[in-house]
Amino acid sequence: MPVLIWGLMLAQALALSAAPLMVFAGGIIGSQLHSDPRLSTLPVAAMIMGTALAVLPASQLAGRFGRRPLFLNAMLFGSCAAIAAAWSVHVQSFWAFTFSAFCFGAVGAVVQQFRFVAMAAVPAVQTPVVAARLLLAGIVSAFLGPELTRLAAWWPQWGFAASFTGLALFFVLAGVVLWWFMPQQKAADSQQVAAARPLHELLQQPVLWLAMLSAACAYGVMAYIMTATPLSMTEGMGYALSDAKWVIQSHIAAMFLPSLISGHLIRWAGHWWMIMTGLMVMVACLVIAWFDQTILHYWLGLVLLGLGWNLLFVAGTSLLSQCYRPAEATRVQGVNDLAVFGAQAIGALASGAVVLLIGWQGLLLTTIPALLLLLVVLLRMPRTSLSA
Repeated sequence: MPVLIWGLMLAQALALSAAPLMVFAGGIIGSQLHSDPRLSTLPVAAMIMGTALAVLPASQLAGRFGRRPLFLNAMLFGSCAAIAAAWSVHVQSFWAFTFSAFCFGAVGAVVQQFRFVAMAAVPAVQTPVVAARLLLAGIVSAFLGPELTRLAAWWPQWGFAASFTGLALFFVLAGVVLWWFMPQQKAADSQQVAAARPLHELLQQPVLWLAMLSAACAYGVMAYIMTATPLSMTEGMGYALSDAKWVIQSHIAAMFLPSLISGHLIRWAGHWWMIMTGLMVMVACLVIAWFDQTILHYWLGLVLLGLGWNLLFVAGTSLLSQCYRPAEATRVQGVNDLAVFGAQAIGALASGAVVLLIGWQGLLLTTIPALLLLLVVLLRMPRTSLSA
């Protein structure tokens, strides 16, 4: 595997630590900085919205200036945002902290492009494996981000401001890794640029719609159910916060660990069967989680949710690479990420209100239309057109 892939994995693990840090501590900090408890999770929501709103501008900037300068400037911007977050916590400014969280989301939108750079660096037959391999960095991020809260215990006079100072260092280190491993981008060939198809023509490809829908359903349904789970367990069923933490940790492990083999499964079985398997796993998740609300049902349902997310997202990401030429890459990737992370934002932001309004089982049932849509699109697609 090219050394560039390992560099991108390391940089991604460092830069994406902002997200689990915010998920773990953002609500706590929000409740400390604002008297209204209803606004305590607004910084986390701002981070999600930052990603959704920045994916399309990030792809356009990559197409205009190249990915190397975009990545390096994003890491610099992320370190500044982390310092701003540390300052916000220190001076107890809720709105400044929320804006910093939004900036973390924007940087995350840029980091999501790492997987496309990695896939472009290998032959087409290896793209499923590389797409899965980049997800493994999420395991490291999920560990590193919350571990930054230890700095708050080591320097209690600074509190969580110390954690975000450490995050700023992570962004700087990620920038150094990218500066070292990312090659200078070659100028686009004028003939290739001239031959690039317009977006409306690109969107006429059924395979492109399937790729985007697979990844968008993966992220949307996953964020929708995952975000509601702690609320349903603690507020709805009265389980301890430690029980909800264990369920979510198991879910995160199930999201990323299958990446060790999911890319090889695509090469062996093909994209069609990979997406179908992901759909069946998602349905199994809904059935088990709907049937009862014991801790075991929550745990098994969320583990299956993580596995289904991995299968659908890896398959969709890998399949997307078959739908564009080099000169069309940033345009198609931007539209794809807008759909994917827009779905994530809608799912995460809507889940709390939905689970409180119609309950856990009602929330699970509302995911069926999205999965049915993906199933219909998949069944209309010839299996032979979705080879690995």
